[in-house]
Amino acid sequence: GALTVALGGRELTEMAQLTAAGCIGLSQANAPIADNRTLLRALQYAGTFGLTVWLRAQDAALAAGGVAASGAVASRLGLTGIPVAAETIALHTILELVRVTGTRVHLCRLSSAAGVALVRAAKAEGLPVTCDVAAHHLHLTDMDIGYFDAQYRLDPPLRGQRDREAIRDAARDGTIDAICSDHTPLAADARLVPFAEAEPGATGLELLLPLVLKWADEARVPLIDALARLTHGPAQRLDNLDGSARSGIATAGAGRLAVGLPADLCVFEPSAYWTVSPAALRSAGHNTPFLGYELPGRVRLTLVGGHVAHETSAV
Repeated sequence: GALTVALGGRELTEMAQLTAAGCIGLSQANAPIADNRTLLRALQYAGTFGLTVWLRAQDAALAAGGVAASGAVASRLGLTGIPVAAETIALHTILELVRVTGTRVHLCRLSSAAGVALVRAAKAEGLPVTCDVAAHHLHLTDMDIGYFDAQYRLDPPLRGQRDREAIRDAARDGTIDAICSDHTPLAADARLVPFAEAEPGATGLELLLPLVLKWADEARVPLIDALARLTHGPAQRLDNLDGSARSGIATAGAGRLAVGLPADLCVFEPSAYWTVSPAALRSAGHNTPFLGYELPGRVRLTLVGGHVAHETSAV
């Protein structure tokens, strides 16, 4: 559900009605809340219903007009940068408000080593916070932008190698609870413009599993632990996925496999490689920085509620 009316960041939504209608969490999406008093009240109100609030940690003023991570690459290319401080200042604010309210907060799409360090410290302190990262941030850095390749125009922006390694380590040790696709399909002509004018985002749903398998292999993460970042980990981050009466959502056992639980399954070949190309993607958007990459993990079958939703020939 929306945290503020029309995501305007000013007027709180009717959270009681949203909860009664079945909302299991509240989010502001990518829209900022500039007024910290409004954010404080939103967290207080959400906390009375036991809801988790999903927030993007980015200071809108510091990020305004930025299209790449601040640093040597952005300077060399003449691109307006987004400093790491845009993430860390927002994180400091959110974490302090969590201390005050005790409301559970999930932090969406971290991008920096400093941000990861703040979340790790907050968890050690016992604050009720969790976080995720986009799959492409496990592999890419700002150096991959090359000569203004608009396929690498992402939000949050790709940062330096140190940031990437910190994200990979945090995903391995569990500081990062979930890895998401950050699926943002765009029209074909969205990339036929200069880098600074391109819409940010990449199609990611079909690449989520392969990119996680690639990270797991490179970082020597056990397969079961890597898959947990896509299944059990995200399910635990969502409220009321235990089939509670409050939400009325019959999703007991989400993210787990056991007799009697919903048969939501993905059958794949971890060692089968395929080349990312527009023809290989079923998504309406073919915008991805991984075009031409050979990635592991070919999905053969998906079941939703025990029914075949997708099937691919093994040939």
